[in-house]
Amino acid sequence: MKTTEFAMKRLQSACAEKGPLCIGLDTDPSYIPEQVLGGYKSPAEAVLAYNRALIEATAPYASCYKVQIAYYEAMGIDGLKSYSETLKAVRATGIPVIADIKRGDIADTAKAYARAHFDGDFEADIITINPYMGFDTLEPFLEYVESAGKGAFVLLRTSNPGMKDIEWLQVSDSEDRVLHSVGNALSQISKRYGNYSSCGPFGAVVGCTEEQDARTLRDRYPDLFFLIPGYGAQGGAARIAATLLDHAGGTVNSSRGILLAWKKDPECIEAAGNKALSLEMMVRAARDGAKSARDELVNAKKELDKSSVPQTGIENV
Repeated sequence: MKTTEFAMKRLQSACAEKGPLCIGLDTDPSYIPEQVLGGYKSPAEAVLAYNRALIEATAPYASCYKVQIAYYEAMGIDGLKSYSETLKAVRATGIPVIADIKRGDIADTAKAYARAHFDGDFEADIITINPYMGFDTLEPFLEYVESAGKGAFVLLRTSNPGMKDIEWLQVSDSEDRVLHSVGNALSQISKRYGNYSSCGPFGAVVGCTEEQDARTLRDRYPDLFFLIPGYGAQGGAARIAATLLDHAGGTVNSSRGILLAWKKDPECIEAAGNKALSLEMMVRAARDGAKSARDELVNAKKELDKSSVPQTGIENV
């Protein structure tokens, strides 16, 4: 197996080259106004058209795309067809695609999930996994890491307030939290793959909505590549994301901030009011939103790096 074929390593390289932006295609039909939806046979067809045009327009600014399956499942069979075609549209560009499925089961059921999302109609490069049923939930997916270079992001510290209900619980007789058990296990899995110099086949999902523990988690797991949700619409600041981009790095997801960029664009707002908004106008706004988000994240990381460089001169003598 060649290290260049590992999806997580390819993603890490893409982030270094293009910036850390991950564009989330959590494309709910409600994000598309009726005047545009009416031009398509079904909401799922409109979603697919928007996704395809958006992928083409934003590719220069995206290190990867993340497709949240729930929005497509909610549209039924047509929605799952749209999901499949969206994955194919991203993979055709050569840009890594993350299937945000958050599966978490064991034994033959987990093996079936792995087959479903690492092969066939729903094939993705990387998936998301919920490990809180136990670490044997991860094992069936490793077969595809070894045979096809696939990867997975495992929930570590999520961006929702409710993460404190389980993830943040303190372990008895220890200062560690439950989430540290997950991080420690991921670090051990990464050590099994010596071909990785700075990140393993399994990365970690770490939200950027809480500043207080961002530095601690980043420094504790320097070799884990992070998927960083919460930036933008969920309130996560670029400066927090920048902290989480240290060491092995990561990719920062923005979904609604890009999908709904047209709602903050004066030309689109005026056109919508006149019932003249077009898909092309929405895509242009999304492209501009993607560029703006990518630039903000890159600049935040530069500022962090600048502030962490020791000052030289007489004041330090």
